Amino acid sequence: MNNNIPKTILITGATSGFGKATAELFNEKGWQTIITGRRADRLEELAKELGEKSLPLAFDISDRRAVKSAIQNISPNFNNISVLCNNAGLALGLEGADNANLDDWDQMIDTNIKGLVYATRAILPLMVENGEGHIINLGSVAGSYPYPGGNVYGGTKAFVSQFSLNLRADLVGKGINVTSVEPGLAETEFSIVRFKGDKEKASQVYQNTRSIKAEDIAETIYWVATRPKNININKIEIMAGDQAFNPFNIVKNG
Repeated sequence: MNNNIPKTILITGATSGFGKATAELFNEKGWQTIITGRRADRLEELAKELGEKSLPLAFDISDRRAVKSAIQNISPNFNNISVLCNNAGLALGLEGADNANLDDWDQMIDTNIKGLVYATRAILPLMVENGEGHIINLGSVAGSYPYPGGNVYGGTKAFVSQFSLNLRADLVGKGINVTSVEPGLAETEFSIVRFKGDKEKASQVYQNTRSIKAEDIAETIYWVATRPKNININKIEIMAGDQAFNPFNIVKNG
């Protein structure tokens, strides 16, 4: 290992939101960044902004073979990956389970669960061989607290939370930390994607609220990644300043 090479973080879903803010912050702190996503044009634009310490890899995180191939062929100067930030994910629709679009459900499962699993499985052998590493998974408060229309999205994020704990159980003693970062109401492209490009509808979600910003989560990820190795941050749950818990929904008949 060349000690002159800065630490490297691989960030999935780096073309916008939490992923982009995380890439920018780690780059600013002197890290090498491997940025991934489906939108090659956005990746190239971000890579130009970040400079020579950034490596863009365009592929679909839900494509198992594409994930494996991309990671196996990473340049030697970038393959000593200290941190994997599994950020790629999405929510689609807010319909009740009886009216939801099955294609939307499939896409959320493929991205939020399968994509995260594929990236993790591809990176872990490298970390185990190096004897150090950190997996940081982006979950959501939706994985702990149900809400109408959250059905499969909440289910996928509950998986992220439990998978993170089980990873930690498998990896203890191997020098690899695992953390689930679980944000609440955050103003990114999240709602634009959920409402399939309807920006006006998406903007109403955040109107007149003190919502989480992408930079807030990036700073949290950086803090987690730079803790001393004698501790492991299992989980961090973050809600917006104007977000809390609903009372139980009780339906009265008659």
